[in-house]
Amino acid sequence: MKILRIAAAVLVCATTAATLSPAVHAQTTGTPHAQGTAVRVYLDCSGFYCDRDFFQTEIAFVTHVRDRGDAEVHVLITSQETGAGGSAYTLAFLGQGRYAGVNSTLTYNSEPNASEEARRSGLAGAIKLGLVRYAAETPQAANLRVTYTAPDSPKAAAPARDPWNHWTMQVSGRTFLNGEQTYSSRNLYGSLSASRITEQWKLRLSLNGSESETRFEIDSATVFTNAQSGRGLDVLAVRSLGAHVSAGITGSASRSTYYNQDMAVRIAPAIEYNLFPYSESTRRQLTARYSVGPAWYDYLERTVFERTEEGRVQQMLRVGAVARQPWGSIDVGAAAGSFLDNFAQNRFQLGGQVELNLMRGLSLDLSGSYNRLRDQIYLAAGEATDEEVLLRRRQLATGFQYFMTMGVSYTFGSRVSPVVNPRFSGGGAGWID
Repeated sequence: MKILRIAAAVLVCATTAATLSPAVHAQTTGTPHAQGTAVRVYLDCSGFYCDRDFFQTEIAFVTHVRDRGDAEVHVLITSQETGAGGSAYTLAFLGQGRYAGVNSTLTYNSEPNASEEARRSGLAGAIKLGLVRYAAETPQAANLRVTYTAPDSPKAAAPARDPWNHWTMQVSGRTFLNGEQTYSSRNLYGSLSASRITEQWKLRLSLNGSESETRFEIDSATVFTNAQSGRGLDVLAVRSLGAHVSAGITGSASRSTYYNQDMAVRIAPAIEYNLFPYSESTRRQLTARYSVGPAWYDYLERTVFERTEEGRVQQMLRVGAVARQPWGSIDVGAAAGSFLDNFAQNRFQLGGQVELNLMRGLSLDLSGSYNRLRDQIYLAAGEATDEEVLLRRRQLATGFQYFMTMGVSYTFGSRVSPVVNPRFSGGGAGWID
């Protein structure tokens, strides 16, 4: 009897359910208890793909609540970029209350060039499919229907031939212009990248360049202009050595007027260990990575150490933790590095972001970073002018850098949110009211 009930639940689908790709798979545990009310659902997602208004409109056979404590099903959605440049979404359906212990997991993959509409529609379809087993024993089940779109031919279900052999290219450019009568600013940025990602290998090559200019007009005879530029090349090659270990090499070449570097080249072999299997990386990670390798510097101006160029060997240890759970999310890390020939020239970095659901309606978010710097070997000799200091034309000597944000929010009132009203909320981004 239990098998028949589970089979019936899986066969039910919403009347307007979007067609899912063959990449959707389900793993379920537990059996729901029958009760004649609509399922209360809390969608726990973030990022541009989390269009709550769209999901509430499309998924109409459940009651949407705004607090996870009021939900009978907590839908936790996480994502990672795929090798081709698309997104792999993991949807964890966590039963609460009358559905306690009834959990399932679905995955949904979006295409690299999928539009936002296609991405959110596919994701909505995956959410519907996961909620079916909970709604199958409610009065709403009478209005649900099974739909299925068969492939055009048996060959349509076979994996497509990949003429690119897993290589993905991306070209991007961006410009930002801002100004008024006595002030103007322009920023240009462009990048080119190529990557090949498989289960065993991760290869990535990227080029980028930026130009910026800010102009201040004090009066008709006094004008200050701040111009900066940068160029960069990054290379990454990583080989999987099992479920927890990987090894690889990183390389970079860059030019920055701000850091007084006409050219900086770094090469560093590295090894990384993840306490959890990499297959669980959308939900949790605890990694440690050590790298060591040579670096060469060619400076635009003579440095405070009387160098115009030099070669050094650097080492770096990075530790990071990432978790996305019903209680919130955490993404924190620390890094310590130094030159091997002079341990006194070192740096320590600490940073991350934490979002905590403290209690019903109350949440806390923290983000920030702290850098302790003792390795500014690139600083130009000589005193900086007032103009260079005020306009931040170049990096100045400092023992530390930091930033921090903290926010608290508390929401109360109606516990359900089934109504979407878009009036006075669309278009005109950047308008001055």
